[in-house]
Amino acid sequence: MKTLTLQDAANLGKILADVARAEIMPRFTGVMANDTREKSSSFDVVTDADEAAEREISRRLLELFPGALVIGEEAAGRDPGLLSRIATAELAFIVDPIDGTKNFSSGVPLFGTMLAVTVRGEIVMGIIHDPVCNDTSFAVRGSGAWRQGEGTIATEIKVAPSVPVDRMHMVAGTNFIPAPLRATVIRNLPKVAMNFWMRCAAHEYRMAAAGHCHALLYYKLMPWDHAAGWLIHKEAGGYSAHFDGSPYTPDHLSGGLICAPDQASWNLLRDALFSE
Repeated sequence: MKTLTLQDAANLGKILADVARAEIMPRFTGVMANDTREKSSSFDVVTDADEAAEREISRRLLELFPGALVIGEEAAGRDPGLLSRIATAELAFIVDPIDGTKNFSSGVPLFGTMLAVTVRGEIVMGIIHDPVCNDTSFAVRGSGAWRQGEGTIATEIKVAPSVPVDRMHMVAGTNFIPAPLRATVIRNLPKVAMNFWMRCAAHEYRMAAAGHCHALLYYKLMPWDHAAGWLIHKEAGGYSAHFDGSPYTPDHLSGGLICAPDQASWNLLRDALFSE
């Protein structure tokens, strides 16, 4: 398999932008019909836009990379066995056609399309496209992270400088943390300056990687929600690990994840949030 390049990243970003323009935004604005259906709960929903975008992204990826493994969120819902192939696939694309579907279906313009590329389980490229603003955040392993809008010059992005815990602004995705740890984290959240949750990991990772907040905390780790953003944050200079300090990989579906500007900040934040 050939080494993926910055031009490959640009080509993949264009696929996400093209599909968003054709399949996602017309359904968001009401130009096209967009039925919404529940999956596991009233919060976990799927729309016509999710399914149409995933089909078209998958089709175009396989045109460029015949024989690659494509793991879309909706496809994995039908065939959970796809997830077990991430660690060994020579080349895999992990697709979230619309991250933040609840926002999308509610008319809230905070959603994104996420694409991670893995080689034998290692994340080598991450791309997050914002269909509303029509700009894209990219990372290629070892080559940094950047953001680019249509027709604009690419701009390097960097995580925020480290600050004490009581000055941190952080995303706190506590909803899947099991008891009693969840109660401990919630009790300790006032130790940070501000905590929030946007119901959209795509935008949360973009914010952290560009230095607009200091930290992210999640528990449930489906790869389409985290693999692309994890690499973008890492290549923007950030540090992350599971709650126990072990490294994240895209085939880990739990264990929690904290992302911070550096390892020292990570240690301070973890100790503050998990102290009894």
